[in-house]
Amino acid sequence: MSDLTNIARPYARAAFDFAVEQNALDAWLQMLAFAAEVAKDDQVGAYLGANGAADKQAGLFIQVCGEQLNEHGQNFIKVMAENHRLLALPEVLAAFVALKAEYEKEIDVSVVSATKLSKAQQDKLATALSQRLARKVKLNCSEDPAVVGGMLIKAGDMVIDGSIRGKLDRLATALQS
Repeated sequence: MSDLTNIARPYARAAFDFAVEQNALDAWLQMLAFAAEVAKDDQVGAYLGANGAADKQAGLFIQVCGEQLNEHGQNFIKVMAENHRLLALPEVLAAFVALKAEYEKEIDVSVVSATKLSKAQQDKLATALSQRLARKVKLNCSEDPAVVGGMLIKAGDMVIDGSIRGKLDRLATALQS
């Protein structure tokens, strides 16, 4: 899997740079998402894994995608087919999404609380996190009674544990040492 991720990175960067240049990030995201789903299909994957002729692979892939790919998207598929990289499309999509989020200064934040947060609480939390992270924040809220109270916030590699469970765990560790 990490090999495909490494293979996908330059393709995602090229698609992203072109999409930014053409002011077509959303269109490219849709094309890559559709192409990634096609690449995940078992029958298509088996055909691509057989290492047939690149032009035949590209032709089939473009035919399956139909009108979902514009001219530039079709050229992108042809280049990937020439290099036998079509199976890496799901990873290309993942890398493209990450580049797009970084470009648009967006971050997904996971919030786990003991009870459901109200709309006002979510708005206040999103505003505070936006200021702290200097990014547009998209909250993904969930409930877990084990948190007891407070909340656990995860944004990228940053974790803010303001939960009662976390405080109790830290207190227990301090008392044991």
